[in-house]
Amino acid sequence: MRCPFCSHNETQVVETRDSDEGDVIRRRRRCQGCEKRFTTYERPEIAMPSIVKKGGARVDFDTAKLRGSMLLALRKRPVSMEQLDAAIERIEEVLLTSGAKEIPSNRLGELVMRELKKIDKVAYVRFASVYRSFEDVDEFRQLIRDI
Repeated sequence: MRCPFCSHNETQVVETRDSDEGDVIRRRRRCQGCEKRFTTYERPEIAMPSIVKKGGARVDFDTAKLRGSMLLALRKRPVSMEQLDAAIERIEEVLLTSGAKEIPSNRLGELVMRELKKIDKVAYVRFASVYRSFEDVDEFRQLIRDI
């Protein structure tokens, strides 16, 4: 670790502490060159995969956008925010554990539909009707029959 004061390359860790939540490590360091002390923080770098749209464009995964689309489908439905948060966490967990750097948007849509189907069938049908952009009423009927 380079000293932020004198740019000396050698520093010594004087003290190490975990945060209360256990997700960050705080280290007090002392520069071997100028003897000044400074603090560094160590946390895991977690990167969600990029979303590849149908047209080939790549966008960053956005939890707020995911929440918004799910809230739209869940509008005026008896689903608690805790249930929604849990569903979003499950979707994010699947994305993180996949190890992929990119996922197609249709895969994300399928994950959303799977979670909505678990928590509210009406929200599932609402989301699916927009997401799958049905060509005719028969496709819509088939979706309803499936659930």
